[in-house]
Amino acid sequence: MAGLTLDLATLPPGKSQIVLDTDPVDLDLPASEWPSPVRAELGVDKGGEQISVRGLLRAVAELGCVRCLRTFEFPVTVEFVAFADRSGTGRRSHEEAQLVRDRYMLFHDGRRVDLTAEAREALLLEISMAPRCREDCRGLCPRCGADLNEGPCDCSP
Repeated sequence: MAGLTLDLATLPPGKSQIVLDTDPVDLDLPASEWPSPVRAELGVDKGGEQISVRGLLRAVAELGCVRCLRTFEFPVTVEFVAFADRSGTGRRSHEEAQLVRDRYMLFHDGRRVDLTAEAREALLLEISMAPRCREDCRGLCPRCGADLNEGPCDCSP
């Protein structure tokens, strides 16, 4: 199954540690920007129909520096938390719709819980809108375009 999905039938009641690797494309992340698998190191607590997931997502993003335009690898490690309950019918369906709309809780069918969208969102939120290859990146010369990280350019001051 694609994405980040937990098979509830294989999980024993109580706490479990799970490590899952998934292809970034299965999380709807572009392969050109996410060159290696995403690793999920999760602690899962299964209590009846309720599932609590806490752990870390680890990945590597390939970004372009906004100052010097070089491509660089950016390791991403983000905390991941999700809660899921079994979806019901009848009176509870209105409450479920409210919780889903508020993005508070996920719902599962008793067989599996899909964490794909939440994992994708968590990873994307860790990426800066203005990524830099390093904190002290000097960028490009506005006149000649030379990379100032490699030394001063020949432009007159």
